[in-house]
Amino acid sequence: MHGMAEAVLDLRGVRKGFAAPDGSRVEVLDIAEFSLARGEQVALRGASGTGKTTLLHVIAGIVRADVGTVKVADADMAGLDEAARDAWRAKHVGYVFQTFNLLQAFSALENVALASMFAGDAKVERAKQLLARVGMGERLDYLPRKLSIGQQQRVAVARALVNAPALVLADEPTGNLDRANADTALALLRDTCRESGAALLVVSHDERVVQQFERVIDLAQLNRAAALGAAR
Repeated sequence: MHGMAEAVLDLRGVRKGFAAPDGSRVEVLDIAEFSLARGEQVALRGASGTGKTTLLHVIAGIVRADVGTVKVADADMAGLDEAARDAWRAKHVGYVFQTFNLLQAFSALENVALASMFAGDAKVERAKQLLARVGMGERLDYLPRKLSIGQQQRVAVARALVNAPALVLADEPTGNLDRANADTALALLRDTCRESGAALLVVSHDERVVQQFERVIDLAQLNRAAALGAAR
């Protein structure tokens, strides 16, 4: 565990469950404690069904924990209402979704710049700089459908970084990419986070990705609900 003074992420007693179709309650997350220091980069190894996407959504405030504290940059996401969580996430959390979640009617530049508008400050020049950094400087006006999967991933990475967030979350960031593009995307993500001092949490089942990190945690061991589910 890291000292609270330097922790950009701190989870304590976090539980999240959902109602099953038969009316029973399915516990998805049960995490006693987990923290991430400013500038630290951690890989969570997670097989299907271990609660990895739910965990990232709880950290980002997309869904609310049932109990426990989820502190991100000193704010308890579990204690904020939806509008406040959305506003805090926009300013302090960068999220690289597994399916990219690019807005199809907007260009590469607009997708990145809009993320900064949601945080209350349109950073068009920074958006251009980041897109150039990821090799997309010549495709600012391209719509997502005109871009390859690898190019869409680069736009998603730039979007996650545009607000200089304290914490960057990446859900299977290389899952849709070939090996060369996967290596490029991961290096870009890690280098940019290192330069800005952002903490990086990557969830992946790809051992090639996981093995590049000094700190690796098995989500099934961190998440007691997953361990119980596997035992059932």
